[in-house]
Amino acid sequence: MVNTQAAEARRELDAVYEISKTLATSLDISKTFREALNYLLHAFDWRRAFVVLSEGEGRLRGLCAVGLSRDEQQRLQFQAGEGIVGRAYASGMPILVPNVQAEPLFLNRTGGADLMPGATVAMLVTPIRADRRTVGVLAIDCLNPDERRGFSEDLQLLKMVATLMGQALLLHRSVAAAHDTLQDEVRRMHKVLKPSQQLDQIVGVSAPMQEVFEQVHQVAPARTTVLLRGESGTGKEVIARAIHNLSPRQREAFVRVNCAALTESLLESELFGHEKGAFTGAQGQRKGRFELAHGGTLFLDEIGDISASFQAKLLRVLQEREFERVGGVAAVKVDVRLILATNRNLERMVQAGEFRADLYYRINVVSIQLPPLRERREDIPAMAQHFLDRFNRENARRARFNPAAMRVLTSCYWPGNVRELENCVERTATMTHDDVIGDLAFPCQGNRCLTQVLHHIDREDAVRPKRLVDIPIAEVPMVPPRSDAPAPAPQPDASPPSFVTVRPADVPESQNAVLPADGKPDGEHERLIWAMEHCGWVQAKAARLLKISPRQMGYALRKHGIEVRKF
Repeated sequence: MVNTQAAEARRELDAVYEISKTLATSLDISKTFREALNYLLHAFDWRRAFVVLSEGEGRLRGLCAVGLSRDEQQRLQFQAGEGIVGRAYASGMPILVPNVQAEPLFLNRTGGADLMPGATVAMLVTPIRADRRTVGVLAIDCLNPDERRGFSEDLQLLKMVATLMGQALLLHRSVAAAHDTLQDEVRRMHKVLKPSQQLDQIVGVSAPMQEVFEQVHQVAPARTTVLLRGESGTGKEVIARAIHNLSPRQREAFVRVNCAALTESLLESELFGHEKGAFTGAQGQRKGRFELAHGGTLFLDEIGDISASFQAKLLRVLQEREFERVGGVAAVKVDVRLILATNRNLERMVQAGEFRADLYYRINVVSIQLPPLRERREDIPAMAQHFLDRFNRENARRARFNPAAMRVLTSCYWPGNVRELENCVERTATMTHDDVIGDLAFPCQGNRCLTQVLHHIDREDAVRPKRLVDIPIAEVPMVPPRSDAPAPAPQPDASPPSFVTVRPADVPESQNAVLPADGKPDGEHERLIWAMEHCGWVQAKAARLLKISPRQMGYALRKHGIEVRKF
């Protein structure tokens, strides 16, 4: 008897272990619950088993079953308090029915009592609880010959299995809720964070360029006039072509005209065309760029450089979409989309009377500002590699940058923007003797950069050139020249010259200046003007010439109201 009880206890313990292991294998509770029920039926000679879960509002629906057909599983639907299953769910207490045929609450919804006529069938039902509330019901039925079988151990085992199922169900719902929250967050972030956009032949991953790309994609499908603004060399023509290629006019002509390269008369003839004999040399009729771009896109670059009289002529074309050829009287209608570009401040020009206000309002429909290269430095490595790859293809080379070279490129000021970067990469790759381009290969590392000379940019100011207003000014008086410097030896036999050449040790040879005999002009204001003029109006060099700090130089210029000239 003792051995039989021990064996039964061992079998129940093994069952709890196997079921707990099964429930932990997957978060698919329908699959794991079915496997657990299948194990119970084979281990304890039970006949059928099923699990129903709450759907809210007191409704119970079958999750999984073993020993039931598909149609029988479809009938596993109960209300709270309905039948034995509904009563167990509503009360939260397990129920043991030794003979379902004699139980008035038994609904026989799945026809289990009709499978074996004359046999006694017992039913064990226990609630599944999770987070201190009933979430479902676990039910099994088995044969009970002569109603002599005791089910206290079976009901105890069933309660342990239901507890394990409740914990698995709670874990599943927690993970599902976390997954739904994550999906909602991902969807929200997709709405907030726009995907990275790119244009053909244009490199740009920085935030300013992504904004430009988004504007290009948005404006391209329309025929709206676009005004591209930005410094010289920022790629306005490339953006204009990208707008054309993304538009419905992509299969038509893309015609470009540089308005600053032509005189007014030539520009009028170039844009509008001319009739035969309109002027000397006009031997036949010639179509203008407006006619050549009919159905396509016309790109007018440097629109801010056209004359006032031509502005009026262009305004009429933009308003009426028609014009007359030079020397002609017949109106020519065209269907042209206009893209214009300028690097000038049109607002100031309108205010100064240099640009017609009505033309400004006509062309400034959609304005896209292209950022200078110094404001999107994260694009420099990819752009430099793009230009180097093109150089390698065209010249059958295998040049590459080392990390030091890339640091030089990303730290430069690039006043010429993308055009200057392209030229710098091509020049350096051409002149280098090795396939690896280092930092010393660039002209700026040997004071041979023409851009630095042209713009008076010191190497230490290449990352962010400072203007006078950017330098903090403190109430610090000017420091006179060092008094411990040795005085020149007296020459009693010779009269002092009116001028002597002074060569400070920290001033380059090209900046040697001729000073009066006392070393500097009279007056602090004159000394400042003299130093700035001899140093190309570069404050740092002028400060070294006067042997004061740049901070003191900035304060002195402010004090005397001296405006720093910009070149």
